[in-house]
Amino acid sequence: MKNINVVDFKELMQSKQDYMLLDVRSHGEFELANIGGTLIPLDTLEGQIDIISKDVPIYCLCHHGVRSAHAANFLIHSGFTNVYNIDGGIDAWSIQVDSNIPRY
Repeated sequence: MKNINVVDFKELMQSKQDYMLLDVRSHGEFELANIGGTLIPLDTLEGQIDIISKDVPIYCLCHHGVRSAHAANFLIHSGFTNVYNIDGGIDAWSIQVDSNIPRY
């Protein structure tokens, strides 16, 4: 599994690269704070894997980076090859990139 820090991911978001931001937090967490992306909670990922494209890089996000690491590993074991874990999750995003994103 590859990792990316939030500052580098922000730069990627501002580029014209095609990618998928996969947010694996709960619906409640997503409502509290999000930076966009596709919400597929980790506990439902296996049942929704068919909606994830293998044609673009996938960047997995959670609160601190633990659930997203599990999601990234699951995707890799399911045949996805271009998968990244966003280190520190949305909490790091709030601290290092955008303080307007609430911390919880």
